[in-house]
Amino acid sequence: MSVNQQAHTGPPYGQPQPGYQGYQQPAYGGQSLPGAPQSQYGAYNGPMPGYQQPVPPQGYFPSLGFPSKGSPVSLNSDTSSLAPNFIGSLRAPPTSGAPPPVSGASHPSGHVAYSQFEHGDVQNGIPASAAPVQRPPASQPFLPGSAPTPVSQISTFQQYGPPPASVQQLRNHMAGMTIGCTAASAPPPAGLGYASVPPVSGSFSATGSGLYTPYSASQGPPLTSVSQGLPLVQPPFPGQTISTQRLPTQVPGFTPPPPSTGVGPSSYPPTTGAPRPPAMPGPPLPGQTVAGPPSSQPNHVSSPPPPSTMAGLHPGPPMSGLHGPPPPNHPPQPGYQMQQNGSFGQMRGPQPNYGGAYPGAPNYGSPPGPPPPPKRLDPDSIPSPIQVIEDDRNNRGSEPFVTGVRGQVPPLVTTNFLVKDQGNASPRYIRCTSYNIPCTSDMAKQSQVPLAAVIKPLATLPPEETLPYLVDHGESGPVRCNRCKAYMCPFMQFIEGGRRFQCCFCSCVTEVPPHYFQHLDHTGKRVDFYDRPELSLGSYEFLATVDYCKNNKFPSPPAFIFMIDVSYNAVKSGLVRLICEELKSLLDYLPREGNMEESAIRVGFVTYNKVLHFYNVKSSLAQPQMMVVSDVADMFVPLLDGFLVNVNESRTVIASLLDQIPEMFADTRETETVFAPVIQAGLEALKAADCAGKLFIFHTSLPIAEAPGKLKNRDDRKLINTDKEKTLFQPQTSFYNNLAKDCVAQGCCVDLFLFPNQYLDVATLGVVPYQTGGSIYKYAYFQLETDQYRFLNDLRKDVQKEVGFDAVMRVRTSTGIRATDFFGAFYMSNTTDVEMAGLDCDKTITVEFKHDDKLSEDSGALLQCALLYTSCAGQRRLRIHNLSLNCCTQLADLYRNCETDTLINYLAKHAYRGVLSSPVKTVRDALINQCAQILACYRKNCASPSSAGQLILPECMKLLPVYLNCVLKSDVLQPGPEVTTDDRAYIRQLVTSMDVAETNVFFYPRLLPLTKADVDSDSLPAAIRNSEERLSKGDIYLLENGLNIFVWVGVNVQQSLIQNLFGVSSFSQISNALSTLPVLENPFSKKVRSIVDTLQGQRSRYMKLIIVKQEDKLEMLFKHFLVEDKSLSGGASYVDFLCHMHKEIRQLLS
Repeated sequence: MSVNQQAHTGPPYGQPQPGYQGYQQPAYGGQSLPGAPQSQYGAYNGPMPGYQQPVPPQGYFPSLGFPSKGSPVSLNSDTSSLAPNFIGSLRAPPTSGAPPPVSGASHPSGHVAYSQFEHGDVQNGIPASAAPVQRPPASQPFLPGSAPTPVSQISTFQQYGPPPASVQQLRNHMAGMTIGCTAASAPPPAGLGYASVPPVSGSFSATGSGLYTPYSASQGPPLTSVSQGLPLVQPPFPGQTISTQRLPTQVPGFTPPPPSTGVGPSSYPPTTGAPRPPAMPGPPLPGQTVAGPPSSQPNHVSSPPPPSTMAGLHPGPPMSGLHGPPPPNHPPQPGYQMQQNGSFGQMRGPQPNYGGAYPGAPNYGSPPGPPPPPKRLDPDSIPSPIQVIEDDRNNRGSEPFVTGVRGQVPPLVTTNFLVKDQGNASPRYIRCTSYNIPCTSDMAKQSQVPLAAVIKPLATLPPEETLPYLVDHGESGPVRCNRCKAYMCPFMQFIEGGRRFQCCFCSCVTEVPPHYFQHLDHTGKRVDFYDRPELSLGSYEFLATVDYCKNNKFPSPPAFIFMIDVSYNAVKSGLVRLICEELKSLLDYLPREGNMEESAIRVGFVTYNKVLHFYNVKSSLAQPQMMVVSDVADMFVPLLDGFLVNVNESRTVIASLLDQIPEMFADTRETETVFAPVIQAGLEALKAADCAGKLFIFHTSLPIAEAPGKLKNRDDRKLINTDKEKTLFQPQTSFYNNLAKDCVAQGCCVDLFLFPNQYLDVATLGVVPYQTGGSIYKYAYFQLETDQYRFLNDLRKDVQKEVGFDAVMRVRTSTGIRATDFFGAFYMSNTTDVEMAGLDCDKTITVEFKHDDKLSEDSGALLQCALLYTSCAGQRRLRIHNLSLNCCTQLADLYRNCETDTLINYLAKHAYRGVLSSPVKTVRDALINQCAQILACYRKNCASPSSAGQLILPECMKLLPVYLNCVLKSDVLQPGPEVTTDDRAYIRQLVTSMDVAETNVFFYPRLLPLTKADVDSDSLPAAIRNSEERLSKGDIYLLENGLNIFVWVGVNVQQSLIQNLFGVSSFSQISNALSTLPVLENPFSKKVRSIVDTLQGQRSRYMKLIIVKQEDKLEMLFKHFLVEDKSLSGGASYVDFLCHMHKEIRQLLS
């Protein structure tokens, strides 16, 4: 199962799970921990009290919504100390019943043992000895595992505040800052877990050599039900933590906790190689050790071994050793092992290859020296998107995703998997932020997790999957509920022998029409269940009757109108000739229905500058005729017959016209253009022909000519970071909103291709494409030689793709929730219907749901998305998608079934709409605050009790901070100096209708080392993390974000590789002007070009290829996409942002 997926089938809670035997949880330092779920991430520790507060690092400005007190890396706590550089194990859950390989568990043959630091258990702190550890009161017995030998570490110096004076203070004192982990989330991935015990030699292999010891099922309460992936209601036990633990002074009536791993009072025999420090009843000595995280991960060079060796204190969450109130007692549940979730790793001994927390500090017990600057968290020990993606691929890519079970979390969008529809819509059509939603609105408010679905109604399916079946019920039309009008679906309940059915959405009982009647079998199912798609499948189509058509008559086939700007700029750049040449062949590829001989779509042509030229291309003419409309204030279409024609019938006249247009305007001097009248002309033509259709407008400049919709240049960078910045995203005039409304009413969709050399106000020009369900394509500073390939590919894809016209979408839900908010490219004239003049296969509509009543765990929640549209052959259809979700009364169940990629898709769209009405800073702050609340709620209600210094993340949300930081650093919310106002408006509109796969790669680009590619295999090289420190000067890398592909060439790349890829003999001869890679006959060139083609094929737009040489001026642009690093525009690095989020969460919890 995926990082956030619950298992679908399995025995009920508390029974032994087949396939899980012998896979047990690790405990601290390789020994079992009583009932403690393993943590995911290592601890997150900030500065010691008494340290000088460093100035905030660059890139943290108050304007970014980050408090500027102190350095974000060192998170200060009044009662605790925190070292900013440890983060431990991360782990993803398994995909099927396969068990997690875990440290401390027997390691089955055939399973890969991953490197412990490849997001495995990052072990910080001295590993525990093999002696049995006594447990805190009220926990269950357990058996010790084996302990690895301790490793060397540099000690550090800490100054301490006064000793605590009360029990509470003592607790606070001890709860030092750590990043820890808690209770179970979904079980870790089979065979590829995040946890393994690190080898204790100085080398960390990329594959890892985990030691596994069995841990019997009775040794602690199971924290997750393997059948459901749900945790117990009980508060889980302390997980791994990384703490800079201080031993408090003795308080009367309290035994000071020994330096244990957080499991309880214990006495350890000295472990080999490291003498155990004496028990310290008083304040700890200066120079007490702080563990440092390991640094081994593929694609990363490990640091040299530390200069000094010494035994650190046995750290861990000190809480459990106190004789305070015991944790609630829960009887052990037989049958499963504990699961680990996404908190940062426990405190363990320092690792080989890593210095201590503060290098250069004096050794244990030596006199104090000046405090050195705090050291960063180790990037290798914090959650890695690459690892999560890789684990999900390995665990879930091989099995088909069968949709028969309610509330299953699908594989990640980055995983290539097959879908078998057995009653719920495929995740290609609908993805949700959570597949287990809270039963009450109070619970939903408490968690702050938005409940949303990203719906892509006409999504393209891979060839191996079946398209939705088309069901024709004849003149009576589809069977529907009498009250709520929901369409027949697999969740409707037939009663009274099949004569009536009860609606699953509103519970109303409806008579079954006589023609639809069928008997029920002994289980209450209709005997024709498998013969009817609407009873057995999640997605299907109905043929609509005339009642579903405008004016109660069936629609005509749609039309395409090509409208070409022939002003001076367009002609001079060669654009007009290019478009005309392409259209000659492209018109043979208009979309057509299934097995039709030719497309039913008719075409028309208009050219324009300050005036409009219409062309009569009637098949009976020898030559095309041109008619000019110069009264742009009152637009009309000067001809009816001969404007919209069938391509095959008028082929010779159209070819003649396309040859003549570039010649007719070759000597034009007209630089001014109009824009709104062009759309009006297309709209009027479609009205006159009484059909829906699409306008393809090719436009080059700000429309300043005297006409309706005339615009002025209002670009003003001085407004950035002011309260008026939002005006840059708003249209200049309401004229275009009204025009869009008219277009939607007629089913006139607009696709806009822009070729600007300067500001042309995308925020205003984009209104009509946006509200009609169209697309915008932008080619700034268009140059024929470098940009024509990309433009022509986009145009071909746009003209040929599947599109529905005159579309209306409604989302129905079962009682208890309702759709309240919608995001995407569409128009709404009421609160329920999403109207789109056109909807293509790449567009998504994001819907947010709110509670209006209680839900029940038994019945779950249902969504039904119904899309009414006209196909490209003029057939009126209904496409139905159904999805059933689980409902929960426990927050832990909600957090275990979330999908971070979908959550980020929703949050980005919500924020990008927010900039229209609020200052950007307010939007950024709200995003950070909402995510801090989501994580704080998890910490408070689902994680095991542990020190406030631990950063604890839910397993399936462990990438939320890194992805959220990418959204905050995006050009819309934090533009660099080189980002234009038009770029920001363009990206804002683009993201609003992106699907989850597109936002995933857009915000966290894919970085592939091309030099590591296997030329003999079809597979892509393994991706690496988006950070400059992962790049090597001797390699070539490819970075893609859905809009661009960068090929970065290091200065020390071998000459033979340069010759093979670019066909030149040296680094200096590589040209930045290449827009495609040269076709060379050698294995490396073929492999790289095949990788580029594969990536292009996965995206809805053709990505621009940009060659970047190391230390070249273009490198700044490339580095902007290395999103784990600090950005030039002031965005925080991933490490700094994680620290910042931790600070926010702690403030909320305190």
